[in-house]
Amino acid sequence: MKRPAIFFDRDGVLNEDRGYVFEISQLKWIDGARAAVKVANDAGYFVFVITNQSGVARGLYEESHVEALHEWMANDLASIGAHIDAFEYCPFHPEAPIERYRQASYRRKPAPGMINDLLDQFPVDAGRSILIGDKPTDLEAARAAGIKGYLFRGDNLEHFLKSIL
Repeated sequence: MKRPAIFFDRDGVLNEDRGYVFEISQLKWIDGARAAVKVANDAGYFVFVITNQSGVARGLYEESHVEALHEWMANDLASIGAHIDAFEYCPFHPEAPIERYRQASYRRKPAPGMINDLLDQFPVDAGRSILIGDKPTDLEAARAAGIKGYLFRGDNLEHFLKSIL
């Protein structure tokens, strides 16, 4: 049975965007972010995180750092009974100094690849799904994937999500 999904951008939506956040000590949740994930879970939505992580391509940190941070976020959310169904990230950038990451990827927002990959992997009702992002490129990715996008300007994510739902 298909269910709607909420696609959250990470930096600037779930956590404060402090520029290339990759260490647990750097992560500060946006007000209401953890509660927003729980609201989405309790409402029966799939919850996904989609995030460009060009810091990998720039040599600032490794993919293992991104994965460890996502694991920590998942464990922190579990402490309040919330969960993310999948974390997706794109480590590529077309001008990356690290050659193996230097490419124009269909997964890098504003391209819809991360969203489309999740739509292929999970029984998502795309017509009732939404994306919450903090940049126009997030909304472009949502539009290209055929889902509605909302621009979050950084107040309280739980209140913002409840106003949409």
